[in-house]
Amino acid sequence: MAVPYVLIVDDEPDLARLVELNIKAAGMETATAADGETALRLVEQRLPDLVLLDLMLPGLGGTEVFRQLKASPRAREVPVIMLTAKSDELDRVVGFELGADDYVTKPFSVRELVLRVKAVLRRGVGGQNPPGDRRQVGPIEIDAAAHRCAVAGAEVDLTALEFKLLLHFMDRLGRVQTREALLQHVWEMSSELETRTVDTHVKRLREKLGPARDLIETVRGVGYRMAAPEGS
Repeated sequence: MAVPYVLIVDDEPDLARLVELNIKAAGMETATAADGETALRLVEQRLPDLVLLDLMLPGLGGTEVFRQLKASPRAREVPVIMLTAKSDELDRVVGFELGADDYVTKPFSVRELVLRVKAVLRRGVGGQNPPGDRRQVGPIEIDAAAHRCAVAGAEVDLTALEFKLLLHFMDRLGRVQTREALLQHVWEMSSELETRTVDTHVKRLREKLGPARDLIETVRGVGYRMAAPEGS
C-alpha cells in the first residue's frame, strides 16, 4: 500500500514544523506551504492524499484555496481538514458547508490531529467496500468501488464524507440514526464534535440528492433515517 502524502498549509512555521514531525512519525509523507499560492503549486506538482489547510493565510486565503481545490477536476476529491484559530460555531458550520472533511480549531492536540488525519484517510474514496459493491434505494444508485452516485440516472458529485454518510443511511434503511451515532460511525469520532456538524452535512446531502432528498427523514429530537421508498 502506498504511503499517504499529506500537504500541510500553515503560515506559522513552528506549528507547521510540529505537525509535520508528528505526521511523519505516524508513517506518512509530507510537504509544507506557508501561503495559498505555494499550496496550489505543490498540488499541481503532486496530488496529495489529504490537505491540512489553515484558513488564515497571507495573500490568497484558505477559503479561496479550498474553493480552487474543489473546482479542479484533478484535486476535487482530495479530502481537506481545515485548521483555524476561529472557534465560533458559525465558523465551523461555514467550514463544513464549504465541504471540508473535518475542522480543527487552534490550539489543538497534535496527537488528536494525527488521529483525525488517519480517520479521514481511512474513509478514503470509496471507503472499505469491496470492488463492484453497488446499492440502490429508490432512485438512488451508488457504486462504492468507483465512488459514484446517481439519482434517477443523473450523476451526483459527492465529497468523500457525503458519500460515506449516504452509504451509512442506505445500509441501515428504515433505522433511526442518532446524531451521536453518526458522528461515531461516519466521522469516526466521539461526540465531542458539535452535533450541528451532522445537521449541516445532512442538509448538503439532501440538496445534492434533489428529487430523492425526502428519503432522508428527520426524526425530531433524535436524528435521521433513510425511509424505504413507497412500493418497495
